[in-house]
Amino acid sequence: MSTPEHEVDRAPAQPTQDTTEELEWRRVHPITPLVRGWAVVGAAVVILGQQSLDGGPRGGLITLVSSGYWWTLLVALGAVALVGWGYSALAWRMTSFAVGEETVHLRRGILFRQQRHARLDRLQSVDIRQPLVARFFGLCELTLETAGGTDSGVAIGFLKGSDADELRAELLARAAGLKVAGKRPAVAQAPSDTAAAPEGAPVADLAAGPDAEAPLPVGSLEAPQVPVLTVPLGRLIASVVRSGAMITLLLWAAGVVVVMIVTGEFAVISASLPAVLGAGGYLFNRVTGEFDFRVAISPDGVRLRHGMLETRSQTIPPGRVQAVRLVQSVLWRDRDWWRVQLNVAGYGGGESEEKNSVLLPVGTREEALTVLSLVLPDLGVDEPRRVLDAGLDGDSRNESSYVTAPRRTRILDPVAWRRNGFTVTGRALLMRRGRMVKILDVVPHERTQSLALSQGPWQRRLGVASFQVHSTEGPVHPEVPHLDAADAARLMTEQARRARTARAAAGPERWMERQGE
Repeated sequence: MSTPEHEVDRAPAQPTQDTTEELEWRRVHPITPLVRGWAVVGAAVVILGQQSLDGGPRGGLITLVSSGYWWTLLVALGAVALVGWGYSALAWRMTSFAVGEETVHLRRGILFRQQRHARLDRLQSVDIRQPLVARFFGLCELTLETAGGTDSGVAIGFLKGSDADELRAELLARAAGLKVAGKRPAVAQAPSDTAAAPEGAPVADLAAGPDAEAPLPVGSLEAPQVPVLTVPLGRLIASVVRSGAMITLLLWAAGVVVVMIVTGEFAVISASLPAVLGAGGYLFNRVTGEFDFRVAISPDGVRLRHGMLETRSQTIPPGRVQAVRLVQSVLWRDRDWWRVQLNVAGYGGGESEEKNSVLLPVGTREEALTVLSLVLPDLGVDEPRRVLDAGLDGDSRNESSYVTAPRRTRILDPVAWRRNGFTVTGRALLMRRGRMVKILDVVPHERTQSLALSQGPWQRRLGVASFQVHSTEGPVHPEVPHLDAADAARLMTEQARRARTARAAAGPERWMERQGE
């Protein structure tokens, strides 16, 4: 049985003024067709090669070359390349973008024209992606994620690296509510001593200045940033080796070897090869995707940079994070390593959820709490470290700041029932659970989307219920299982009230305007 959800009211969308202003339309880099068209050529090489070896002259590759059949393959490949690059060139010709006072516009499409708009006051993050082929030409793709959910972003690519950095600063300046002079804004350059600010300096201190209220000149000045931490490669590899996927892969391989020895059938190896390649590919993507992971803080938000084959530079503006999760597997317990994930509107769903929703792939407890403080600097409690430590390690036997599941729920969750619980601070709701895999979810009150209670037949019999907070799409699914039914109902009512109050007092979406109030 589930109780009705308490929906949290949202502020009405503000109308945009870009419809009345004159827009300056710009094209992406002319090399873009070459970068995009290589995928068609690569696929054609694989397909034509396979078909030729299967249906061409007998004798394999040597016979194929000596028979003179090879020139037809080159002609076919050239035709496919011409069509692929020609289509990409036409698509480039039909693609343009413009930056307005409140909205970014993107026009594209050959047969079917499409124009997309991204409101800057709803901007959730700005990412710069550099695939391997684009890196050879020094090009990048700029991606704007908005609050519309999956596939709501606008991708502008490809641009020169310097142009992408300039455009990112331009968009973040407008999204922050900074006053600008001219058609193209820029973030004011901080003095030299600001760039060397001490670690942990507040964002407002980096952004503010004597001329903060004056319109900023047109330019391409990058906001200063302060490095926070870098994940060592050795620790990253060790964390992957200690992951559940690696243990599963090793156990699977050992089982295959045992079966092969007992049965004497070597075909077992080929039958299990897809599963091995799938698990191996996942582990390889973890290492290459989170390679050289760096975290920095700047006036325009938290900056993340990572990747080996494909580099990604993410900028998450302050206040846009919907929920944060700190998770620790039992294999990381002796090193006290933690992984930090987050929900940002527009990031959820598909491939982007795994690549873009990591705030820290692996780090010590101090590092995990440091990056948490970057996105949620104030929990609204006098002793935040004590509350967070209780959420990471505590249970009902050694602390009382969390409301925990009753003893009668041990039949439903005999291992972790003492860990299941929640606590409320002035700014956020903290929910913990899990014993083998410890999880602490942190949700700011103003980011609560909706709430729900659920009861299965055994829960109804025991008088308990599970409490869920609905967030935007992403890896974080905040919940507390098996609370006392009265505690869960009271939490639902009070959290809905806190969420409405916090959202009403949150102020404008543009964080620079909010700092100046």
